[in-house]
Amino acid sequence: MSPQFDVDLQAGLIREVRQVASPNCDARPDGVVPTLIVVHGISLPPRQFGGPEIESLFCNRLDWDAHPYFQAIRGMRVSSHVLIRRDGEVTQFVPFGKRAWHCGESVFRGRAQCNDFSIGIELEGEDETAYEDRQYDCLQAVIRALRLAYPAITNRELAAHSDIAPGRKTDPGPAFDWLRLYDGLL
Repeated sequence: MSPQFDVDLQAGLIREVRQVASPNCDARPDGVVPTLIVVHGISLPPRQFGGPEIESLFCNRLDWDAHPYFQAIRGMRVSSHVLIRRDGEVTQFVPFGKRAWHCGESVFRGRAQCNDFSIGIELEGEDETAYEDRQYDCLQAVIRALRLAYPAITNRELAAHSDIAPGRKTDPGPAFDWLRLYDGLL
């Protein structure tokens, strides 16, 4: 059975999920509300799942010396609004009314600086590994709740990280099934 979520608009938080505050956020520009959802894929270290490293990265607590790959991202300050683990656990790091730092240099339909007007949802995964059933269920539930809270977000306002930063990013990758996502949103 698919979960159901509800967004507390005043707080900008999903009521039913775990909350972990990330310092890697700031205010959206005046008058800007979320109109886009960006779907990402992340694994730390690459192609490894289930550890505390993603949360540690988003909260500036990652031990840079714990894995050789971490040297390549040393000092990076990033976040996302939501992370959906492979087992379906959902964690929110940044309230939706704030700007999370998940897009980097980006453009959507001619509009630059996607962090300003987007909500970032990270899926624990990597480009070539199939995402889990539970992740699709939770992603669909989060998107449904966001569309109710922010009516400007429609099925046409969903993008991959690779769509808004082509040539720089590839996630969520070819293993992500967009048709499955859309079918579950109907």
